[in-house]
Amino acid sequence: MPSGTVIDYDAIRAADVQHVPYDYMMGRGALRAEWFPELRESFPDIRVTGFHPLSQMTVKGAFAKLIEEIEGADFTAAVSDALGTDLSPYPTLITIRKVSAAHEGRIHCDSESKIATLLIYMNEGWLSPEGRFRVLRSEHDFNDYAAEASPEMGSFVAFRRADHSWHGHTPSVGERRVVQIAWVRSQAEIDRKTKRHNRSSFFKRLFGREKAAA
Repeated sequence: MPSGTVIDYDAIRAADVQHVPYDYMMGRGALRAEWFPELRESFPDIRVTGFHPLSQMTVKGAFAKLIEEIEGADFTAAVSDALGTDLSPYPTLITIRKVSAAHEGRIHCDSESKIATLLIYMNEGWLSPEGRFRVLRSEHDFNDYAAEASPEMGSFVAFRRADHSWHGHTPSVGERRVVQIAWVRSQAEIDRKTKRHNRSSFFKRLFGREKAAA
C-alpha cells in the first residue's frame, strides 16, 4: 500500500463554508489519489441498498486504514476547523453505502440527535446527472437547490444540522459508493440508530424488500 495518510486533511480545511440556506461546505480531494486503486479494491462488498453501520461488515486493507483515520482526532479536528464548530466532544456514527435504489435519497432533514454530517464519495468517473447531492432551500422541490456535488472519488460534502438543513440526492439506481460520518449527541443515540439499521437490514434480507435508507 502507499505510504502516508489516505485522507488529505488540508483539502477538508480548505473548503469554503457557505451559510445560505444553512452552514455547509463542498470540496474535492479528501482522498489522496495514490490510494484510489486500493480503496476501490477493499471497499466492503455490500449487496443490500441503503446505509449500513460498520458493525455489519468486515473492513480490510486500505479501506480499514481510511476508517481508522476517520475515527482519529485529526479528522474530527479538520472538519471542526472547516465548519467552525468543535465536534470533538461528540461520538461518531459511520455508515457505508455501496448500492442505491430509485426511491432513496429523498428530501429530508436530519434528526436533532445529529450535530453535523460529512459524506465522502468513492465513485470513479461519475458522469451521470443523477445521484448528485443537493443542498436544498426547502423540503418541496429538488430543483430549488443552492449547490450540487457529484459523488466522484474524493469529493465530499459536510453540513451542520439545522431545522432547515434540507438535502438529498437525485434518484440513482446501482452502485453509488459513499462513507457517511455523523457526529451525534450521545453514544446512546448511536446505539439506538445502529439497532434500527440492523433491524432494517435483517428485514431487507428476509423479505427481499428495499426500504428507504435512514
